[in-house]
Amino acid sequence: MLLFSNTITSLENALKTSNIQQKVISNNIANADTPGYKAKKVSFQNVLNSEMASIKATRTDQRHLEFTNASTTGAVVKNKNSSYHSNGNSVDIDQEMSDLAKNQIQYNALVDRLNGKFKSLQTVLTGGR
Repeated sequence: MLLFSNTITSLENALKTSNIQQKVISNNIANADTPGYKAKKVSFQNVLNSEMASIKATRTDQRHLEFTNASTTGAVVKNKNSSYHSNGNSVDIDQEMSDLAKNQIQYNALVDRLNGKFKSLQTVLTGGR
């Protein structure tokens, strides 16, 4: 539909992504003292691969890079290779708090942009009144 452009859909998807990230970070922080808990991160490789697959590109010159996509899957993954505490826990609370602040700033910026898009639509629909 023309009324709801790709921009609004993209902003909606970005908000969903930020929400997933928020849940994973919050879960890591909540388990910072849990023995044996392995910190989780969100991998968005599958989203990137899907977007790359949707790109229709043709090489017009041999010097151009080929458009290929790796066949990896994305999900919430555990960091199994490291432990920051003697109890086997791999949560780096400083890194998690930094990631939390960064994610919150990004989320707020996305919400502000989405609000701006809806205000623009409202102005168009009301004829500027």
